[in-house]
Amino acid sequence: MGKDVSDKEMVKVIADFLEMGHVENIMAMFKQEPRYYGMTGDILRDERYMVRMGMAVLFEELAAIRAEEVKLAVPALVPLLAENNPILRGEAANLLAIIGSPEALAALKPLLADPDPQVAEIACDALATN
Repeated sequence: MGKDVSDKEMVKVIADFLEMGHVENIMAMFKQEPRYYGMTGDILRDERYMVRMGMAVLFEELAAIRAEEVKLAVPALVPLLAENNPILRGEAANLLAIIGSPEALAALKPLLADPDPQVAEIACDALATN
């Protein structure tokens, strides 16, 4: 993808590919262009379930082979932990748990008292296993 493509357009392209199940293509893109980690929060804002599921699969695969690189997504994910929407908080918490860095896990601690029991459970499980 050329540099003439805006970040907003790239977020849509990535989300559309994830919805179609093309996780391998997106993984190749993230490997080639680490700045895409900074778009993680915007991609998670997509309302399509398959996009959010695709992000979890993408991060599980990338974390296994590029543990240092996936940490680049932490600054894009942390703001989602303060969103009103528990789905966004939960999805961001899930990716932070997959990343598993000290910074990512520290961001999850306040979610132990989240008003949504599923979000609190994601944080609890992540902190218990890491």
